[in-house]
Amino acid sequence: GALHRLAASRPRHARLYRFRADPPTTTMQRIKGLTTGSLPTFVDVGSNFASYAIREDNLLAQLVRNGRRVVFMGDDTWDGLFPKMFSRSYFFPSFNVKDLHTVDDGILQHLYTTVDGGDWDLLIAHFLGVDHCGHKHGPDHPEMAKKLTQMNEMISSLVDHLENDTLLLVAGDHGMTDTGDHGGDSEKEVNAALFVYSKTPLFRAGPPEEPETVPQVNLVPTLALLLGVPIPYSSIGEVMADLFEGDGDAVTASLSQLAAYHVNAKQVDRFLDSYALAAQDLPGDRLKQLKELFTAAAEEHAQLLAQVQEGLVASPELEAQLGRLRGHFQHYLREARAVCTASWARFHPFRMVAGCALIAASCLLCYIASELANALDFYHHCFYSLFGGLLAAALLGWARVDLDPILVVSWVAAASQLGFFWHWWSQRPRRIHLASVRPPVASMGLWQRLRAWLGPALPLGILALRCGAMFSDSFVIAESQVVPFLLASLAMLWVGKLHWDGQLSTPSDAPKQPPGSLSCHKESWPLLGLLAALLVCLRLSSLFHQCRDEVPHCQPSPCLAPLSSLRSPQAKNLCYLLCVASLVGLVYAVRRWLRHYGNLNSTSPLVLFVRWGFPLTAFCIACYWAVTSGTEDTLGKLQELVQAALVTFPRAVYGLVAAGLLLVLWKPVTVFAQDSRAAAGPIVTPFQGAPSSEADLLHVISQIYRRMQESLNSRLEGGSRWAAVAAYGLGSVYSAALVITLTLLGFFLLLLHSERMSLSFLLLFLEAFILLRLHVSAMSLAGEAEPFVVPWNAVIAWVLATAQFFYSTGHQPIFPAIHWNAAFVGFHEDHATHLVPALLVAANTFASHILFAVGCPLLLLWPFLCETPGSRRKRLKKDPQDEEQEPLMEMRLREAPERFSAVLLQLGLKYLFVLGMQLLACVCTAMILRRHLMVWKVFAPKFLFEALGFVVSYVCLLLGISLVLRVDCAISAWYRQLEPR
Repeated sequence: GALHRLAASRPRHARLYRFRADPPTTTMQRIKGLTTGSLPTFVDVGSNFASYAIREDNLLAQLVRNGRRVVFMGDDTWDGLFPKMFSRSYFFPSFNVKDLHTVDDGILQHLYTTVDGGDWDLLIAHFLGVDHCGHKHGPDHPEMAKKLTQMNEMISSLVDHLENDTLLLVAGDHGMTDTGDHGGDSEKEVNAALFVYSKTPLFRAGPPEEPETVPQVNLVPTLALLLGVPIPYSSIGEVMADLFEGDGDAVTASLSQLAAYHVNAKQVDRFLDSYALAAQDLPGDRLKQLKELFTAAAEEHAQLLAQVQEGLVASPELEAQLGRLRGHFQHYLREARAVCTASWARFHPFRMVAGCALIAASCLLCYIASELANALDFYHHCFYSLFGGLLAAALLGWARVDLDPILVVSWVAAASQLGFFWHWWSQRPRRIHLASVRPPVASMGLWQRLRAWLGPALPLGILALRCGAMFSDSFVIAESQVVPFLLASLAMLWVGKLHWDGQLSTPSDAPKQPPGSLSCHKESWPLLGLLAALLVCLRLSSLFHQCRDEVPHCQPSPCLAPLSSLRSPQAKNLCYLLCVASLVGLVYAVRRWLRHYGNLNSTSPLVLFVRWGFPLTAFCIACYWAVTSGTEDTLGKLQELVQAALVTFPRAVYGLVAAGLLLVLWKPVTVFAQDSRAAAGPIVTPFQGAPSSEADLLHVISQIYRRMQESLNSRLEGGSRWAAVAAYGLGSVYSAALVITLTLLGFFLLLLHSERMSLSFLLLFLEAFILLRLHVSAMSLAGEAEPFVVPWNAVIAWVLATAQFFYSTGHQPIFPAIHWNAAFVGFHEDHATHLVPALLVAANTFASHILFAVGCPLLLLWPFLCETPGSRRKRLKKDPQDEEQEPLMEMRLREAPERFSAVLLQLGLKYLFVLGMQLLACVCTAMILRRHLMVWKVFAPKFLFEALGFVVSYVCLLLGISLVLRVDCAISAWYRQLEPR
């Protein structure tokens, strides 16, 4: 390409630089000479994603103030950053990273005519095709070769249009990782090339510079001096002195460079003086040293200029003196930049400690409250504590109106917590008195006490290991491997404790096994099978990984790339079929599960939607995948139809998912009831299999369902022609609503990911099912009398699975790994507001947090759902009359409504405790290691992602619990409708 040929020839009028800045992509300016005018205020030109206008002094403001004509074309972000700064502008929508051509083609329509017109002093053309192509396809895709070829052709043509007094600068505003992303601080991301070209010689003839000696430069002071305007105030960059060599001898060139350095250093010195008076955060001793450096260099420069004006003859000694003086200015500028960079990372230790203490107290509150949730006066404690916190905040707000809102909220939380802890401690004697009626721990043997202590200690120990790993940057970098290891370890310890407690061995009264045979419960084999299946899922989920820059030899999973990146049609078709098969398998599994528990028998709107809406949603997703799998240049005459399909199919999925969620909220009951009490004939549809639940027709729901069951049993066994009410799906009504909701959310989140991530989502649902079954099997083997308490093993395993699939859906807690493409699924043009794309990107990033948080109540519901007559009889050991009764399943939760609410709250508090401990570890890490070398690269991004994940999980957990309570209200209304019959 033209750029490479010019760089290789290294003529006197072309040179390559390396810089760490954020300049425009392509800049052209007319050379007006060098000025030494006044030095007013400024902040460096930089990109701002939120497009808030820069109100401080800046380079463009200086140009406009000094009568320069600035023309811009390209990225419309500049319009928000610098409003009304351009004499002429051609803005094009730039936020859609899937759009490779709109901005570039728009620039090319106006570039050459504007250059030839000549009515400009600075022309900025910000191309975006290469940047968007890197995000969409990566650096090695054929589309990238096309965009680079287009840029090379543009540069080659542009050189022909340049006049002799025009300087061309071609630069990147950032670098690119091996996956085409940017946003971090790796060398590949923050370093970019700068190519300078002019038809008029700008540099002295000399040997070409080696790549190792290519300087790091800053465009802002350089452009300001070249265009004859003051260097903006807070620019602390180093000028590109090579551009000021001129056409004279070596001494003249050095004097020109020294003049540029002197102006640059004088501006930085003024900035430091005024900033030190205003902020008082720069070290005084370092400022004194910098002042001495500048004063010495300025005095030496003044003496040298006086000697030259007196007719000092050029000599090797003079050239050496000029070189030393240039080094002094460079040393001063670089030291000043280092001092400012180190001092501007300011921290507030008191607020950090207070924040950590507040989070720690919140975690302690969740733990204590989860133990007190069954107490009847617990809700009164919470109400009084919250009321006390609000009252304290009101008093603070009345006393000090100018308080920081964050500080006020913190005081509210602290006051509420103090009120709760005070009330809890005041009730301690009562709790001790109630606990005294229990068998004392001292009466237990040492072995029994050790087993009782190890129950919660093992899972909480795994949680402590995960929190402790947050303090190591190596473990944070390798967290995608650490979390699956911890989850596998927890599962094996879970099963191992059952074996240690003797739950997996054969009972003592069982027949003696032959020598050499494996002595185990027959129920232990499914548990071991579930453990093996979990380990397989953990291994398979590692195939969908994203790489970090700190792991040099890591290759990201090919499943992260869209199907359009595959060049082989056969491979593309095979992958597409696998993706569609996984989608169909998910729909089939959910419908089969609902049919198995009788939740697809009614004609309610929600059931009809599951029957027909689920396949239609899957069909729309498959069609969208088929359209997006094509390349940019396929379906030539059907481009308009393809663009319409790229918008229509995703919006159809959005609409279907929204309709399904509204139906779940409106009529969540998926129960089919057949009433034959008023008829004299037999029931039309005979009863098939075991009933799903028991209830009460007159008083409580459990008695109603038991009468229904007795009526059906008498009809089947005694041949009676009369029946009361046949209800299908009542025993799984809570879980059915949650499973339907999770499937709808899965469709939505799957659409926001690349096609091949459907296999990862299938593994997510499969692993969640395995964890639920493992939880039920462990409780069954442990002989738990009541499944109302979810053990810590299940809660911590659920949270670890959330973190595991954060990584297994192609994410990392770093900004370059964010899937910005999700913001444009269903939106071809730019968004009118940033809210919609922000929600889409957040949903894509925290997909696992959303699914596992909404599905958290399943940990409570699943043991009731899987209840069988034998399992309950084994646990309860009731009289033979109860052995003939079928299980109530989830209707057992309705026997004690207060306890139902309490166990839901207890589960939510345990879940928040585990999430809060992880967040506390990240906060403490960021606080303690705030001066660590990797704080901004590893610990700070991890803290931000963990905090956002906590917020998302908290909101979704509330939604999941609210959905269960909504189903509970709907069930009550459903039974009230049965009573008049």
